[in-house]
Amino acid sequence: MAAREYQLEIDAIDATLVSIEKVLDLPKLRKQAEELEVEAGVPNLWDDPEAAQKITSRLSRVQSEIAKLSGLRQRVEELPILFELAAGEPGGIDDAEKELDAVKKAVSELEVQTLLNGEYDDRDALITIRSEAGGVEAADWAEMIMRMYLRYCERHSFKVDVLETSYAEEAGIKSTTFKVSAPYAYGTLSVEQGTHRLVRISPFDSQSRRHTSFAGVEVVPVVEQSDHIEIDEKEIRVDVYRSSGPGGQGVNTTDSAVRLTHIPTGIVVSCQNERSQIQNKATAMAVLQSKLLERRRQEEQAKINALKGDNSGSWGNQMRSYVLAPYQMVKDLRTDYETGNTSAVLNGEIDEFIEAGIRWRRSS
Repeated sequence: MAAREYQLEIDAIDATLVSIEKVLDLPKLRKQAEELEVEAGVPNLWDDPEAAQKITSRLSRVQSEIAKLSGLRQRVEELPILFELAAGEPGGIDDAEKELDAVKKAVSELEVQTLLNGEYDDRDALITIRSEAGGVEAADWAEMIMRMYLRYCERHSFKVDVLETSYAEEAGIKSTTFKVSAPYAYGTLSVEQGTHRLVRISPFDSQSRRHTSFAGVEVVPVVEQSDHIEIDEKEIRVDVYRSSGPGGQGVNTTDSAVRLTHIPTGIVVSCQNERSQIQNKATAMAVLQSKLLERRRQEEQAKINALKGDNSGSWGNQMRSYVLAPYQMVKDLRTDYETGNTSAVLNGEIDEFIEAGIRWRRSS
């Protein structure tokens, strides 16, 4: 194996970080932080809780970006010194190489974030997963997909609120909707939207035959006050029902779950995670607004399916294929990125797929 050219690698990392610093505009970020700190220091800030939450949230995100950029810059500048000191110590080079690789990975991840410059990319995300073609297999697959994303969020310390889950009769789920709160959650996860196809030996088939099933993933940005999504109450049908868990077991003894149907568009959303019918209705209304915002954005761009895509669950519109038998492979059909470590992917290790998807979207 050829010896690594450490200084060349450090120079390449430094050049990438310089370009990132230019794109993110560190002086501008610092100015924004100063302005937000002034706004956050107003004595009557919390007289308007929603406005206060928005200001403190923005301040936290800007400060986080500044800290990340500054921290990486310091680590890059310390790399040559680290290798110089490591030369005279047993095992020192190994430790220096590990830090070099860690810094390279962190800079690469930050570089991907600079590609997230869409209108709503920095927002939280609402993810809806639906079982599609494949019967009980598809319902089980939809639950596996849900677990994959929840594990991914857990690994990255993203806050997740499950708003509604509709369980299937035999196994798995019919659908679920959950909110992911994190910087650039929508921009990051929007590339996961589309039809996910699974091929495996069915655990529900007594003859152990191979089955193909589909699950659809929809990702939309969370609405903010400034979005002005007007919804006429007359255009909404409200249904209330009892919340339920797996196997039909009741988790609430009152009709607190709420289902909203937006009659003009046919969009249906549900919420059952709160104990109060009023709270569930308010949450469901926010989800409906997010879905209507996405629809409006598509119409304004005249690209009806540009982001949502056609999620009808068929062979012709898959975005990723997961094969567990007769061989093991996960392959993204848009980027051609693939791996044979299917168990890691299904446990939420999908960072490389997401990064490849973001780069693909930017270049396409």
